[in-house]
Amino acid sequence: MSDCELLERAAKAAGYEIERYSEKHGSLFAIVDGVSMWWDPLTNDGEALRLAVKLGIRITNNQSDAWATTPDAIAIEPLTNDLYAATRRAIVRAAAKIGKQIKGGHARSKQ
Repeated sequence: MSDCELLERAAKAAGYEIERYSEKHGSLFAIVDGVSMWWDPLTNDGEALRLAVKLGIRITNNQSDAWATTPDAIAIEPLTNDLYAATRRAIVRAAAKIGKQIKGGHARSKQ
C-alpha cells in the first residue's frame, strides 16, 4: 500500500475530511479538527500521537519492532535506524486498517 493510501485511510478512520494529496509534499491537505492543514503523521510526531490518541491506539516497542494495536487492528513495523519513524508508521498502518473497514469516504484529487 502506498503512503498516499495509508494516509487516506488513516484520515478516514479519524474522521478527517481529505481535500487533496500532494505528491510533492507527500502529505494530505485535510480538515483536521476544524482546521485546514497539511497532515502527515508519517513524518510528524505530534500528528501521529494525536492520531493514536483519537483512535485509542496502544503503542509499544521492543528491541526489534514497533507495535500499534487496537481491539480492531494491529500493525507491527520493524525497527530500522529510526525508532520514531517506525513507531509513526505503525500508528498510521493501524489507523489505515481501521479506515479500510469504514464504508464511504471522501474523494481526493492529486496535486
